[in-house]
Amino acid sequence: MFAVEVRDHIMIAHSFRGAVFGPAQALHGATFVVDACFISETLDPNGIVIDIGKAGDVLKAVLAPLNYRNLDENPEFKGANTTTEFLTKYIYDCLADAARSDGLGRAGADLKSIRVTISESHVARAWYESDLR
Repeated sequence: MFAVEVRDHIMIAHSFRGAVFGPAQALHGATFVVDACFISETLDPNGIVIDIGKAGDVLKAVLAPLNYRNLDENPEFKGANTTTEFLTKYIYDCLADAARSDGLGRAGADLKSIRVTISESHVARAWYESDLR
């Protein structure tokens, strides 16, 4: 497998519902490092997985509506705990849409999968990966 990974970050505020979250039930801020990994079984005729510049631009565009926002106020997330795991799937879905519409400089059908990893600190991270086919 070949892979290209791009990185960005977001600063958000949110709160959680449920005793399992302890003090994180209160509104708090977080800075997340977001890695998007694009995986292919083959390289294209140029010898690349995807256009790394376009991948970075797409990731930045996906993250822009979340950055410097209180996720509790986002109508799209109403009723959801915006956990790190939840956000990995949300970002994956947005990136998968871009890939399937050939927005990464290569036909989406040529990519095998995408993995989104969010690091919430230097000791904890979560990821979501799924095939595009």
